[in-house]
Amino acid sequence: MPVRRLMQYIAAAMVTAAAVAGCSSGGTAPVVAGDAKRGGSATVAEVNAFSSFNPFSTDGNTDINTKIGAATHSGFFSLDDKSVVVRNDKFGRYEKVSDDPLKVRYTVNEGVRWSDGAPIDAGDLLLSWAAGSGYFDDANPAAGTGTRYFSAASDTSGLAATGLPDLGDDGRSITLEYSVPYADWQTAFDVGLPAHVVAAKAGLADEEDLVDLIKGSAKGNPEKPAANAGLKKVADFWNNGFDTTGLPDDPSLFLSSGPYIVRDIVPGTSMKLVRNRDYAWGTEPWLDEINVRFTGNLSAAVDALRNGQADIISPQPSAEAAGLFAGLAQQGTTVEQYSQSGYDHLDLNFSGPFASEDVRKAFLKTVPRQDIVDAVVGDLVPDSKPLESQVFLPGQPKYADTVKNNGSADYAEVDIDGARKLLDGATPTVRILFNRDNPNRAEAFALIRDSAQRAGFRVVDAGQGSADWAKSLGGAGYDAALLGWIGTGAGVGRVPQIFRTGAGSNFNGFSDGDADKAMEQLSTTTDLGKQDELLAGIDKRIWSKAYGLPLYQTVGAIAVNPRVAGVKPSPGPLGVWWDVSEWRLAQ
Repeated sequence: MPVRRLMQYIAAAMVTAAAVAGCSSGGTAPVVAGDAKRGGSATVAEVNAFSSFNPFSTDGNTDINTKIGAATHSGFFSLDDKSVVVRNDKFGRYEKVSDDPLKVRYTVNEGVRWSDGAPIDAGDLLLSWAAGSGYFDDANPAAGTGTRYFSAASDTSGLAATGLPDLGDDGRSITLEYSVPYADWQTAFDVGLPAHVVAAKAGLADEEDLVDLIKGSAKGNPEKPAANAGLKKVADFWNNGFDTTGLPDDPSLFLSSGPYIVRDIVPGTSMKLVRNRDYAWGTEPWLDEINVRFTGNLSAAVDALRNGQADIISPQPSAEAAGLFAGLAQQGTTVEQYSQSGYDHLDLNFSGPFASEDVRKAFLKTVPRQDIVDAVVGDLVPDSKPLESQVFLPGQPKYADTVKNNGSADYAEVDIDGARKLLDGATPTVRILFNRDNPNRAEAFALIRDSAQRAGFRVVDAGQGSADWAKSLGGAGYDAALLGWIGTGAGVGRVPQIFRTGAGSNFNGFSDGDADKAMEQLSTTTDLGKQDELLAGIDKRIWSKAYGLPLYQTVGAIAVNPRVAGVKPSPGPLGVWWDVSEWRLAQ
């Protein structure tokens, strides 16, 4: 995929294999602390190459950026390996102070700071709210007027129901008031990027000026758009100012508030994280250093583990994985396979050749989903079948009932004759965007291309293959995209993030009024049964519009060298990184 993470979701795989330093302990000599050793280093191999220190933006919202963000940032809460919310009282606290209207107060503890010594304060919280709420947006896509300021990947519909926040007199707190109930309020908000850095880079004198700018700016009104040049400069830097494939010369662009700080990056190859010695507002990390090696090739990742060039690998499994993993297990390596809370999919743009619903339907009839599943998943999951829902995963209570009448049966089998009939002699050219460095994406592309051409389509590679290919999503250079989403499993915000009209991760221009209304209801109900009902209805609307096709639920796998302990996978976007502070050298 990238994998893209849906900000409470998304994920994907890129990157070529490359060598990094070995995994022997470096820096400070380990010391015994109880039954384990504190200190030393470990190396982890990851699929995708790093591209941004802002994982909250549309462009930066890939799995590896999110993982590095988790290791270098702290906040009010995290999700454990069961998708349960775990509050971090060492960082701060948040509390519901009113039910009607819903009010939530967030307070950062005194002494919590960025790695340059600046305190994390109300200015940081206010900037995070401004970026995640869409409060100032006045864009009208239909009319081509107005401005969307912050390109946040997350769904804004929750925070959009809040007014301008109240800042506490302590300088470390903020109170959000919702105009309507919000189901995901516990995971709706957290600290993002350092406000004092964004302020400086946007040409403001200091963070106080940024706070004044935000507080003094009017709520956006698409019917009466009004340009806000100062806010636009702030938003432009927030959107792309932290994007980089290497280590910036300016250390303010990679500040940490978490257990680790990035020390070095070899673009497309590796990066090094070192322990944040000032970190005292979360779980103290065991390791002094973590080296990250980027390799999208499964065999290369396995070889790195065997050769001592990696201690932890979390490759994107493919059909060849079963034999490789079995060999590792026989050598004493801990191997674990699990179902991820994500899926691979093919999305069609609602423009170009696919502006026509008949052409969309014709193309989808040619997609050999079972062949793709066989080629990519193989024997990893016995009797694996294509995914038949855009919003539910197999095993979830509503999945089986939903797929019976959501319209997925129309594309259960390849139907070349049906596709030809819909095309009526037309021979459209379709450009597919995918990461050609990802073997699974490349395999799926080849199978789709060869099948679609039998119906008269000409399918071509859209020409992307670099680590930042995902930046092309939402652009005009392609007609369909192969990628993957991976979610946290907490809340329902992932669905409007992808499918709501104009949402941050709605890259293909899908828009359906009935689905939008259902998603609006979805965000305000806490009744789980009602949520499932609404999700089933949304799923049916998506299939009826020939949006695209889910391909298969993704499979996760980790393999860990016996010299490292405390590594545990999560089905969500962080994978093994959800408890990075617990990684340690075994005795």
